[in-house]
Amino acid sequence: MADSKYDLDATGLLCPLPVLKARKRLQALAMGEVLTMRADDPAAVVDVPHFCAEAGHALVSMENDGPVQIYVIRKS
Repeated sequence: MADSKYDLDATGLLCPLPVLKARKRLQALAMGEVLTMRADDPAAVVDVPHFCAEAGHALVSMENDGPVQIYVIRKS
């Protein structure tokens, strides 16, 4: 997993809240900074990569930790 000093815990939130919270958190970051987000919404597996592609951010990694997905997003 990439080094990240910015974390977002979106576990327990359902679509579209994980993506909306990630968008808001990324707005506050400088270009090139990295956000690590945890989510357990099954729709996030589709929503987060789609959001990154549409917004132009890089999805650095996506992995599972039990029922939780961990996304590492670099702001572009």
